[in-house]
Amino acid sequence: MGTIIKNFIRFCIILAVQVLILNKITLRWWSQPYGFPIFIPYIYPLFILLLPFEVPVAGLLVIGFLTGLSVDAFMNTPGIHAFATVLLAYLRTNVLNALLPKHLSDYKAQAPSVKNMNWTPFLTYAAFLIFIHHTAYFVIELWSMENVGYLILKIMASTITTLLLIISYVMLFTKQQSR
Repeated sequence: MGTIIKNFIRFCIILAVQVLILNKITLRWWSQPYGFPIFIPYIYPLFILLLPFEVPVAGLLVIGFLTGLSVDAFMNTPGIHAFATVLLAYLRTNVLNALLPKHLSDYKAQAPSVKNMNWTPFLTYAAFLIFIHHTAYFVIELWSMENVGYLILKIMASTITTLLLIISYVMLFTKQQSR
C-alpha cells in the first residue's frame, strides 16, 4: 500500500476515534468534585508524529494546519487545535534531529516508530511534542494565568493520558519482531 494512502487511512481512523469516541469522554483522574480539572485526551497529534521522516517542514506545517482545522471543525474551537498542531509540526523535525543518531535524510522511506527508534527515543519524542502541543492548546483555551496550578494539572493529566493512549496504539499496531 502506498505511503500516501496508508497515511490518509491513518488520518481518517485517528480523527474518527478522536471525534466519535474521545471527544465524548471527559476524564477526571479521581472523583473529588473541585479537586482536579476535567479534561479530554487528544490522540489526533499522533498523526503528525507518525508521518515519514522525509516529509519537509513546509509539508508538515500544511498537514498540521489541516489536521488541527479538521479537529477544530468538529469541536467548534476557532483555530486553537490548528495553532497547537502547527506548532507541533514545526518543532517535529528539530526534535527528531536531536534524538536520532543519523540525519533524517538517512532514513529513507521510514517513519518514527518504536521499531526505527527504540522505546526510549520514541517516547521522549512523543512526550516532548505532546507536552508542547497540550501546553499551547490549554494556555490558549484558558487564556488566563490566574490559576496556574489548575493549568499545570490539566496539561500534565492530559499529556500523561494521551501518552498512555499512544503507547496502546503503538503496542496494538506495531508488528513485533519474533526472536
